[in-house]
Amino acid sequence: MKKNICVYCGSRKSNNPNFPELAQQAGREFALRNWGIVYGGGKVGMMGELADAALEKDGEVFGVIPTRLKKAEVAHMELTDLHETQDMHTRKALMESLSDAFLILPGGFGTLDEFFEILTWRQLGIHNKPIFLLNSEGYFDGLVKFTENAIHHDFIRESSLELFNVCSDLDSCIDSLERFFTED
Repeated sequence: MKKNICVYCGSRKSNNPNFPELAQQAGREFALRNWGIVYGGGKVGMMGELADAALEKDGEVFGVIPTRLKKAEVAHMELTDLHETQDMHTRKALMESLSDAFLILPGGFGTLDEFFEILTWRQLGIHNKPIFLLNSEGYFDGLVKFTENAIHHDFIRESSLELFNVCSDLDSCIDSLERFFTED
């Protein structure tokens, strides 16, 4: 059975050229492994880089975008399938239901919102799908430090660290995904 990876990433490219390249690399690698990509449906920023790279390798890319953003002309119209939702809440629920695992690439507030929501859903038992935080070039070091501090102050249980995996490079995330899909 084909597996779909939900990728959360920025709607901007970043001033670090390595980050858009990282999104492109993820798109290519997932397409080569015949893994579908579920993402926010945008044609701009890291999202567009991810989708375009996968499509260039004949990968399947499923976008999920709220009507408001589609009307703002940021929707990628050459995807395998583009799902339009009425709002962000419906978008996130549909993205979760279409996905077998989650990869978080560098991004801004929206990326963090999606990461925290899918992480909280796993903590609450709404899903039990693996979550990978790609900490390329230490981008998420502050988030890792926050988590350690929250554990120190007993706002987060230490066992909650098992709810997500931190990878320093894409290859280690892919290796973990392959192991998970093989066991599944």
